[in-house]
Parts: sequence; C-alpha cells; structure tokens
Amino acid sequence: MLRDALRGKTVVDFTHIGAGPQCTMLLADMGARVIKVEPPEGDLGRMLGPPWIGTDSAVYHGFNRNKQDLCLDLKTEAGAAVARRLIEQADILVESMRPGVMERLGLGYGRIAADNPGIVYCSVSAYGQTGPYAQRPGVDGILQADSGLMSIIGIPGGEPVKVQAPVVDVFTGYVAAMGVLARLLQRTAGGAGSHLDVSLFNSAIALQQVSLTSFMADGVLPQLMGSAAPYSAPNEAFETADGWIMVAAYNGQRWDRLCDTLGCPELTHDPRFDTSAKRVANRTDMRELLTQYFKTMPTALWMEALQGADILCAPVANYQTLADHPQLAANGMVISLDHPAYGVIRAIGFPIDSAETNGSGHTVAPDRGRDSVKILREAGYSADEIEALVSQKIVRVSE
Repeated sequence: MLRDALRGKTVVDFTHIGAGPQCTMLLADMGARVIKVEPPEGDLGRMLGPPWIGTDSAVYHGFNRNKQDLCLDLKTEAGAAVARRLIEQADILVESMRPGVMERLGLGYGRIAADNPGIVYCSVSAYGQTGPYAQRPGVDGILQADSGLMSIIGIPGGEPVKVQAPVVDVFTGYVAAMGVLARLLQRTAGGAGSHLDVSLFNSAIALQQVSLTSFMADGVLPQLMGSAAPYSAPNEAFETADGWIMVAAYNGQRWDRLCDTLGCPELTHDPRFDTSAKRVANRTDMRELLTQYFKTMPTALWMEALQGADILCAPVANYQTLADHPQLAANGMVISLDHPAYGVIRAIGFPIDSAETNGSGHTVAPDRGRDSVKILREAGYSADEIEALVSQKIVRVSE
C-alpha cells in the first residue's frame, strides 16, 4: 500500500502556507512521520480565511493532515539546538523559508549535512536558491503573474485572470515530493544525502509546457480564448439551454459525428471547417454556428446524445454539482477527518490509488504545539529539560 511506502521515515517540516505543507502532507499520506515545526505565532496558513474551522483557516486544514506539531522558537539558540537534534534523527528536511534564513538560524544544508550526511534536504522557495530573483518573496498569485500563466487565462478584452485554486502552490508541492522520493531512491542505492532546490517559478513554467513550447516554436503570443484550446477545435465549452457543456470533437471522425448529432451534417463539408487546422483558423464562425444548435436543448440531453455518439464531453460543473459526482465517491477522493473539538472535517484525499489510500486512519491538522512534549520525549529530552524549554517559552504546548 502507498500508505506504507514511507513507513519508518521521519520528516522535519519547516514550511508554511501552501507549497511546502502540500509536499510534507503528501509524504505523510505515504506513511512518513512528519514533525511540523511552527514558530510561536504559528504557520501563516492558519490565518488565511475565511472560512474558518475553529480558530484556524480551512486552508491550513487542507494542507496539514497526518502531521505531528512542535511549536518552537527557532530564533533562540536553544530552539535551534532542539531542531538540530530532531534533524540528526531524521531522513528528510523540508523548508520554505526565504533563501538564507535557514543558514542564519544555524540550520542550513552545510551544517545539517555535516551532522547527518544522509539527510535529504528540500528547499522550497519562490524563485530558487540562486539567481537574481532568489531573494524575492512570492506566493501563488504572484508566480501565476510573473510566469506568464495569467497571460493565457481569460476572455478577449477581459482583465487579467488567475486560476482561483492555488495551482502553482499545489503543483510545486507535488514536484517537491517527487524530488524527495527520487533522492531517497538514490540514497537507498548507495548515494549520500543531497540538497533539492524547488521553486514556485520553475513549477509554474513547467505547468505551461505546451503553451510555452508552442510560443518558442513560432514566436506567436497566445491569445485569450476562454475555454478553447489554441491547437484544436472544437475543444471548448458551449452554452446550452440551461448551462454549459465542454466538447472535444476535433478529430475528423468525431467532428463528423458531432455535426450529425447536432443536426447540421452540411458543416462537415463546409470548406471553412473540413480540417482541424481550418476549424482552428475559423473558430469564431464555427463557434457561432454550433452554439445555435447547443442552445436548443439542456445539458443533460446533449450529454446523452453526444455520449451515444462517442463524442468527448462533460457538463461544466460547479462545486455544488461536483459534490454529487458519482466518480468522486467511487474514487474516495473526499475523506472525513474526526476533529475532537470541531467534529467531522471533509478534505481532499491522496490522488494515487485513491480508493485504497484514502481509507481510515488519517489524522486532522494539528493544533499549535499539540505534540511538542511527545516529540521532545522521543528525541531523548528528559522531563526536566522539557519543562525548562516550555517555561522559557522556547517550546509551546497546546492549551
């Protein structure tokens, strides 16, 4: 089972908000023990609301299940010493500080690797550890803008638009987790530990591999085209009598079947539309003609007719209709977490072998300092040492 893939591995997590916590949550979903190290004021992601679940944001709960929590003041030498002891016993470190911060805290890769040569040390930042933008801060929306992603989203004449879901954060988390797994495999094969440099910028660029490759091939800037694709048509959403339907019928046979199903077989021989390239070039005319037919019936009837003709299609869902999607339930992609104070919290599960990996056993995102005492005890601290760290406010415990 994937839930056991990283059983026995320990991750020390110095991340906040989105991309880093997404990475460490994936590692936790695969069985790693993840110790989330938070400053006294907590992960900034706790404050990104509404909506709220108790005193913390839904954003925080969405990125931090299956983790233990140690609330630690790293700005003190004693706090940094606690962190180093934990890291000495760990397999993986993931951090999302601005480049240079971990070094100033005495937790940079060089010092850590000297004490733990096998550590897989993953740094997640906005632009990377080197280069002219290395010290620039950035979050998902900033990188959607600076990477060019926002330039290809929207409708002609509209204002700049970004993907509302933080796709760069989430994708960067997957990239970082993939890198960690690859470096663990190298280590298992006899290699040493290593330092991974993962950035939101690189991930945002990688998201656009088709669009950017096309631009590098012809030098033509992408045009805003709503739901359409610049390389095929029809491959876009059409308005129906009661909503919208996405249709992909751009190869020859499906285009012919689409025209027959809509009741306009003559369009298959129209010289403006008789090849895929012509349909792309004459998209506006094609779209206007097809929309007249789509608007005559509701989405459900078109779905039945188009699926019967083996034409790729889907209703344009919103989150309310998605909640009733039969495949969502069959894949087990929504999990229920039992919170001792707030009851059941529903969250998005692990996307690989989802029906198996998203079963029972997941734990809710931790309160600040929930596991501080337990973590320190397991790291070898005595009761007196723990009490001293708590009394000096170097370590915080949950109230």
